[in-house]
Amino acid sequence: MSDPLNAPPGVDPTKSSVARLYDYLLGGKDNYEIDRQVAREMAAAVPEIAQTALENRNFLIRACRFLAFSAGVRQYIDCGSGLPTTENVHQVVQRADPTAKVVYVDYDPVVASHGRALLDENDFTEYIQADIFDPMSILDNPTVQNHLDWNEPIAVLFIAALHHHKGDRGAPAAVTKKFVDRLPSGSFLAITHLIDAADSSPDDQAVQDLVEAIHKGSMKDVTARTREEITQLFHDLEMIPTGPGRPAEIVAISDWWPDGPRLGGQTVAQRIMAGGVARKP
Repeated sequence: MSDPLNAPPGVDPTKSSVARLYDYLLGGKDNYEIDRQVAREMAAAVPEIAQTALENRNFLIRACRFLAFSAGVRQYIDCGSGLPTTENVHQVVQRADPTAKVVYVDYDPVVASHGRALLDENDFTEYIQADIFDPMSILDNPTVQNHLDWNEPIAVLFIAALHHHKGDRGAPAAVTKKFVDRLPSGSFLAITHLIDAADSSPDDQAVQDLVEAIHKGSMKDVTARTREEITQLFHDLEMIPTGPGRPAEIVAISDWWPDGPRLGGQTVAQRIMAGGVARKP
């Protein structure tokens, strides 16, 4: 890869994998003890961390329903897709159109084996093993080029992915810029991201404790960003309003078009991840 600091690792059962960690938090079985250990360390800082993973998955489902049923998008690139679980992108969007096309992208070889299994059951779903922080390895990939029609709108999803970049704090914005520049008019970008303690009050300490727990563990790679920094990842695209009569902005993921009224207050888990969806004119 062009960035040695973010070179895709092989499967190493002594080092936690982001994909396997999320798999465990979502109740999956494709994980090692080291992944469960990191999850326990995260839970010591934020006991509701499994709920955060579930809230993130629910945001993905709501965003895909909007993109497929309301916006009429029929092509998707899921960057940092992780291990297949219930309600994957293709399952949501193909309810709107069974011929909707999806390309899943992840660097983890364990994800690769599961991703390829998707090909056996769905002719409109493809998988590539690539580094999401090397955007040209995705954009110029023959599978991506041939599977999708680059004259028609495409939705690019970075769901809980960009905060795992190691190194330059501003680098993820350069990553999303490559995608934005290449996408045709009418395309969409959806992002969720760990929000910086300065913007997550009253959860400042929870975010700080969570980041510290990850940095002390075997995974190490997570960077919280402010609401302004997350907004910059969209590069002046047209943000979608976050609900009826609500502004178009970055919000806590549980506040983006929730499925119904909230009957109680937000938990820490619901507040420490933020995101949004935006359209390219």
